[in-house]
Amino acid sequence: MMATTKKSEKFAVFGHPIGHSKSPVIHQQFAKQFGLDIQYDAVDVASGEFENAVNDFARAGGKGLNITVPYKLEAWLLADTRSERAELAGAVNTLKFATDSIGSHDELKIFGDNTDGFGLVTDIVNNCQFDIKNKKVLVLGAGGAVRGVLAPLLDCQPQLLVLANRTVSKAEALVEIFSSKGNIKATGFDGLADQHFDLVINGTAASLKGEVPPLPGTIFTTNALAYDLMYSAKPTAFMVWAKYHGATKQVDGLGMLVEQAAESFYIWCGKRPDTGPVIKLLR
Repeated sequence: MMATTKKSEKFAVFGHPIGHSKSPVIHQQFAKQFGLDIQYDAVDVASGEFENAVNDFARAGGKGLNITVPYKLEAWLLADTRSERAELAGAVNTLKFATDSIGSHDELKIFGDNTDGFGLVTDIVNNCQFDIKNKKVLVLGAGGAVRGVLAPLLDCQPQLLVLANRTVSKAEALVEIFSSKGNIKATGFDGLADQHFDLVINGTAASLKGEVPPLPGTIFTTNALAYDLMYSAKPTAFMVWAKYHGATKQVDGLGMLVEQAAESFYIWCGKRPDTGPVIKLLR
């Protein structure tokens, strides 16, 4: 009797552009920890092709997908069922596929989740050793990336979470959605004078341009942590600014990237990877 070769399970990250993605390296490292044989690819999906690409991947035996810019909303709309955190985030970065046998045919079922907020909080609490409970937190920006992390941050029970954005109405709209989760308020950047925070999270796109939001230099309390959702080979403009203005610790989003990937891996494979060695490898 001939031995059958077990096929490696297929996963991927879909986005556009996607060449910069570290996800294939991260997930191969996770798989190695458990002796799992997986195939994980970075796939550039052209505009207008997302739904077809997801269905084709799943029909070809794909087990799960990570979704990055600009397809997180499309993934949310495509999912048949979603986790509570994905519902609140209004975006999906993790898809898991299953097939239900109905009569004579199999029907594809798509589950959507959002692991971004989990990744951020895990990095802050475990890797940065920073307790969010009863702290004053400032989050800069009101775009999709920020919306995805608000519920997990509020679940940590900060004393206050202030959402600051150039267009105040966008911040106010998010406050309305998340007000039942905790003490959250909205303001413009000009409303931050004379306010001080233990944790300041930059969720704006300013770091992409090497810029910093218009913040007062007195924003940080003693022992404050400055966290940039962006990650970079060298300190971001926000991290440099924060160090100059007295933040005790300045961190970029690489740990968040690895931790959110670990949660996706758990959703797919039911195993929790050790993230420390992977963060170290990528550094």
